[in-house]
Formats: sequence, structure tokens, C-alpha cells
Amino acid sequence: MARGLPFVDAHVHLWDLDHIAYPWLTPPFSEDGPNGSVEPIARTYLLDDYLADATGWDVRGIVHVDAGAAPQAALAETEWLQAMADARGMPNAIIAFAALDDPQVDTLLAAHARHPAVRGIRHIVNWHPDPRRSYTPRDVTRDEAWARGFSLLGSHGLSFDLQAYPGQFSGLAGLIARHPEVQVILNHAGMAVPGEWDMWRAGMAALAVLPNVAVKISGMGFTHRPWSRADIQPYILQTIDLFGAERVMFASDFPTDKLFGSFAAHLDAYDACTASFSDGERSALFAGNANRLYRLGLDLA
Repeated sequence: MARGLPFVDAHVHLWDLDHIAYPWLTPPFSEDGPNGSVEPIARTYLLDDYLADATGWDVRGIVHVDAGAAPQAALAETEWLQAMADARGMPNAIIAFAALDDPQVDTLLAAHARHPAVRGIRHIVNWHPDPRRSYTPRDVTRDEAWARGFSLLGSHGLSFDLQAYPGQFSGLAGLIARHPEVQVILNHAGMAVPGEWDMWRAGMAALAVLPNVAVKISGMGFTHRPWSRADIQPYILQTIDLFGAERVMFASDFPTDKLFGSFAAHLDAYDACTASFSDGERSALFAGNANRLYRLGLDLA
């Protein structure tokens, strides 16, 4: 059972709605869009709330990923999280927000990088021809300004958490290949769109050949809603087959994935899907890869 293994959660969100504004967690709520209604999670969620949800798992560390705060609050979110890390020892890494196409992005990258827990940046760039699935009004990854912002990450020692759709992957692969100094971590197993599995596999293959790309498995409800283990197991195993067990991480995506099931439901399913893997592979998937790729320096013994 993976519950007996150390777990480094590679994708966690925390928010204090009385402290920082999160537009996507603000009424009115709607069932339209890729998440469905987020009203059930539109309440303050702090470290102790996460630890309560993770009861029964040996959580050794967490990676906090940009939680969709108002863009002007990006640095305030980092400062809040760094203060928490200093006081509580978690989060162990911060993936902060910066819009890579902003002409002043270099200044913000430098400000984030001054915080010792900051390891990288996320700028959600999901674009899809179906506007109900898009997070952005157009595909900014095709813009020279966005590519220029991406090129600055390495000079600040920052990785990049990539949340995009498979139809964007082949175009992104060329940019990522030109910047081997930037570790890229693909979010939510590539966010396959139902009915577009061939596109998903082709896009994942285009990224998997790049040694500086890894992937997190989480967010199963983005692909199947509702989901079952039978739905997600082929998706998980294909992801690991493409990237190898040394470049894949399991993550809770809590509390967002609460929209799709409990902490135990997700993690126990990932456990069951990989029950036939070696002890070393499972240790890497549940903890070792996140510890290495996010440069946490944790003792997992």
C-alpha cells in the first residue's frame, strides 16, 4: 500500500479568501467551463485544512502551485506563503504566478525569486477552440512576447509549470527544446479532452522526448467527470509509459480535486493503478521525483 510510503504532494493550493482576492472563487458561480461550478471549494483553505484532508498519508512535503489569485496579488501570495513556510515548514516549494507575456515580467520574476521557497512559475495558458474549455481568450503561447518571457526563466533559476491543452503541445515543444535550462513540469497529465485521445497521445509524445519535461498526474476530473479507476488507469499508465517512472509525479491537486472526489479516492486509485510497479518506481512516483525535480532537499528515508 502506498499509504506506507513517504508522499511529497507535487500540486497543492492554499488560499485565504479574507486576505487575497481569487476571482475564480468569487460568485456568481456557473456549471459552464472546464471545472464545472467551483462553489463547493469557494471557502478559505489553509495548511491545517490540507493536512486534515491528507490524514492517513505520510506527507513529507508539499509544492504550492499558483492558486489563481488576482494577477496584481501575485507577489502578495508569494509573501504570504513564504511566511507560512518559515513558520510551519510547509509549503516546501512555491510555484508563483507571472504572466510571461507581460512586458515587465522580468521584474516580477526577480521579485519572486528572492523568496527562498520559490522554485518556479505557472502561467495557465489552456486554449481550446471550444470556448467552454478555454481558460484564455486566445492562444498566448504563439506570441513572441510569451516566448520571450519563457526565455527569461532560466536566468532566475526558475522552473515552469505548464498547464495547457494537448493541441498546444506540438507548438510548445519547439520553444521548450530551445531552453533546456528550464525544467518544465506538465500539469494534470496533459488535460486530455474527451474525444481527443489521439491528439493527447501525440502531444504527450512530443513533450516526452524532451529530457527537461516531466509530468504530474492529478486532476482526473478534468478528463472524466465523474471518473472511476477503470476510466483513468489507461490514461495514467500511458503517461508513465511515455515519460518513464523517473519523470512522473502523483499529486492531489487539493482542494480543486475535491470537486471530483476525496483525497483518499484519488490517491488510493493512483496506488491501485501502479500496484504492479517496483518498490523503487512507486517511491519515485509518490515522493522521490517531486523531491528531486522541485529541488526540495527532503530526507525521505
